[in-house]
Amino acid sequence: MKVIIVGCGLGGLSCAISCLKEGLQVTILERAPEILPVGAGIQIPPNATRVLNYYGLEEQLEKSGAIRIEDRLLRRYSDGRILCIRPGGKKMVEDFGFPYYVIHRADYQNLLIEEVLRQGADLRMGAEVVDVTFGASPTVTLRNGQILDADVIVGADGLWSHLREQVLGHPNPPEETGDLAYRGTFSRTQLENFQDPIVDAIINDNKQHLWMGPGKHCSFYPVRGGTEFNLVLLRPDNLPAGARTAAGDVLEMRSTFDDWDPALQKIISCMDSVLKWKLCHMHELDTWVKGHVALLGDACHPSLPYQAQGAAMAVEDGCVLGILLGRANRESSNAAELRRNLPSILDLYESLRKSRTTVNVKGSIRNRTMFHMPDGEEQRARDEALAKVTWKEPCVWQWGDIGYLKKLNGFDVIKDTNRVFDQWVGHVAKI
Repeated sequence: MKVIIVGCGLGGLSCAISCLKEGLQVTILERAPEILPVGAGIQIPPNATRVLNYYGLEEQLEKSGAIRIEDRLLRRYSDGRILCIRPGGKKMVEDFGFPYYVIHRADYQNLLIEEVLRQGADLRMGAEVVDVTFGASPTVTLRNGQILDADVIVGADGLWSHLREQVLGHPNPPEETGDLAYRGTFSRTQLENFQDPIVDAIINDNKQHLWMGPGKHCSFYPVRGGTEFNLVLLRPDNLPAGARTAAGDVLEMRSTFDDWDPALQKIISCMDSVLKWKLCHMHELDTWVKGHVALLGDACHPSLPYQAQGAAMAVEDGCVLGILLGRANRESSNAAELRRNLPSILDLYESLRKSRTTVNVKGSIRNRTMFHMPDGEEQRARDEALAKVTWKEPCVWQWGDIGYLKKLNGFDVIKDTNRVFDQWVGHVAKI
């Protein structure tokens, strides 16, 4: 089976590895002329670590600069007081099966690229797809006029997906949420130069820190083996409508958080340049599949980054699609039968992933409410509920609800996919 994957992001690369693991022929088309080390930190929750372990890459994570998070701390914005601690390390593995990592996005992407190349994928840079045809023999047309055919085409081209418009038959841009993020990374040396015991404690604990405040929140954690740190500051959007990113004003950024925890303000002061990034999401699409073409990741279910699951869901998507295509390829008696089965297999992929990713999209929106709650009676009730979290009993806030988190972080996507495929095979056999 020949699979063309449009897009070289984390979801597309995961799909490529999953397909290659199944013995399929993979071509990846990336419109950028080269892969640049852009981006900042990214979190790899246990459900995504499970997939990387399945690919045989978990050991390589730490060699690529990933850090196993010890704890995740919620803090009050004004004074840094700890409101709740999500235990990491061994407790994370006990509860969810696998560790929780943080890593620089570029290091994560490079790890996956090295793996797809090692397994023999055809990765083509500067290959922009301008058109796609559907049906049993789908094709893509590149900007240079070249036409490529495959058995299945996967649209993994991100938030501003061109293939999404092709599948839907009309423009469908993502919607602005009213939030934006400042993102940046800086060195350990910059922070050590403060000679501040509170800042030193924060940078030496291998933990993720999240400050919550009215209309805003901040996330901070180490990357690249602890030699660098990632800081993301979330606040109301003030970019012009339609603007995706823009260079930020450092003084504006600092003043936005000038009444926050003094230790956090010191960390923020290290950022001498900053990028503004508009946050967008999308209501659930009616379809992710048309003919032998399927979408994955942010091309079909972008979410707010308030649950640290957006990339993980894309990685799961790719894993599921590869397993389904590989098993369909092996269990079809000939090429004609395979072509007949593929639309049903892609529908199966869509049905599996829609319910799962909807949980993330809705959960991210609920976390926004918790993170950005204004001071007052409701905020005090929130803080009291978080202070009582035991990681054994339910909590009204999903961030502290062990049952919800086990479904989100402990989900075995490989086992579930194979189970559903076996049911599909049994259903087809009866017909």
